[in-house]
Amino acid sequence: MDYDKVKAAAFGASLKGLGINLLVRDVLGSVAFLQDVFGMEAFQPTADFAIMAYAGQVFQLHSDATFHSHPLPSLLPEAGPRGGGIELRLYETDPDEAVKLAESHPHAATILQPPTDKPHGLRECVILCENGYAWVPSRPLV
Repeated sequence: MDYDKVKAAAFGASLKGLGINLLVRDVLGSVAFLQDVFGMEAFQPTADFAIMAYAGQVFQLHSDATFHSHPLPSLLPEAGPRGGGIELRLYETDPDEAVKLAESHPHAATILQPPTDKPHGLRECVILCENGYAWVPSRPLV
């Protein structure tokens, strides 16, 4: 599928399995963060929407305004973190490199946990983006 040209209805009809859609305050700012820190690809990014790709998997970013008739925005805080309780694990991103990139990125990212070797066989860190989502770049310890 050509994510640069696909129309909304065709894209929506193509989705299968588990889908992730993140509501963000600033789509283009979030796109820049995800590209710069984690090397993700963005397709059709606008102020309202973007298709994001990571390791062959796609997910969506939507601005709050696009959910005007959806009940979810009424539950979101006006300020502060939104993503409490969810981890978005990136198994193909070096956590040491991601921390360096996040620390130098102009958007407000917080390193919640520096790169650490874990007993479950992964080296990982936790980077909180400005929307409050916990991104966890991980690599096997092998």
